Amino acid sequence: QIALECTPYYHCVSRCVRRAFLCGVDRYSQQDFEHRKRWLLDRLTVQSEVFAIDICAYAIMSNHYHLVLRVDQERAQSWSDEEVILRWTRLFKGPGVVRRYLAGDKLHTVEQLALARLVTAWRGRLSDISWYMRCLNEYVARRANAEDDCTGRFWEGRFKCQALLDQASLLACMVYVDLNPIRAGMASSLMESDYTSAQERLRLSETRPGQHRAGVRAIPCSTGHLLPFSNESGGPRALPYTLDAYLQLVADTGRAAECKALGNFTSQSCSVLNQLSMSPRQWQLLTLHIQKRSLRAIGSLSNLRDYVLRTGRSRVVATSMLREAYGHQLLQGV
Repeated sequence: QIALECTPYYHCVSRCVRRAFLCGVDRYSQQDFEHRKRWLLDRLTVQSEVFAIDICAYAIMSNHYHLVLRVDQERAQSWSDEEVILRWTRLFKGPGVVRRYLAGDKLHTVEQLALARLVTAWRGRLSDISWYMRCLNEYVARRANAEDDCTGRFWEGRFKCQALLDQASLLACMVYVDLNPIRAGMASSLMESDYTSAQERLRLSETRPGQHRAGVRAIPCSTGHLLPFSNESGGPRALPYTLDAYLQLVADTGRAAECKALGNFTSQSCSVLNQLSMSPRQWQLLTLHIQKRSLRAIGSLSNLRDYVLRTGRSRVVATSMLREAYGHQLLQGV
């Protein structure tokens, strides 16, 4: 499913086994596992400093979590061999030849060749979503099993992955992820949506370090390792919208979801939708309905056709809904 030549953006979801509330308050045993959300957040912070993979949005719920990721393969290729080793050994000990290299010992020719092969493999893994999710899920599962003094699965499977093929699908997925607590009835506003990227962005933009506004709970955040927006000095990696415009779009879409009707979008949100060549109705279809379908890929039909060809698939589903959302004619071969 990963086709970096089509898109660097992917939506990943992992669910607890049997969808049990293993990261929240268990409704049957009444045990509180809310602290495990902090484990996930702390691990995401560490992995953001190690991998060449950026976090666009996240939401950590009681029995699953969402991540919207951007793979930066070029950044991984630009790292020196030593930097690759230092990054990888933050997560794993590494074999003896690596420890000898880091200690400054002189390596024989055979050891140098072995080290070079390791560095090549690790460089690829540091921009690999499968390895990113493996390092995240395995860490939490081991820690939770140790806490519960048990063995067995913590997550129901590896993870689900969805390719986001254009700016509209990326932005819609980010909004969908940030609205998870509100749509689930766990929060009534973005500032109350604990363990989401929207809350973190709000807190980082509206409070000074070490201080909090009155009424804002001190929920931990991941110290600003989110991919920035264009007005946050993010350089070429930045998302091509302003933070204020994005947060307003999330709020407007949330109101539309709550009313279950065509929402009244502000002029700021309408400006973003105009850039995407979408009406409010098309936007709500893409964000609130198509995202629930758990499609393998989301994007315009021309982008989907290219994705299908590159990944060797025979077809994609929900083309009629995507045609309506994007306002394009159905293309042959999709």
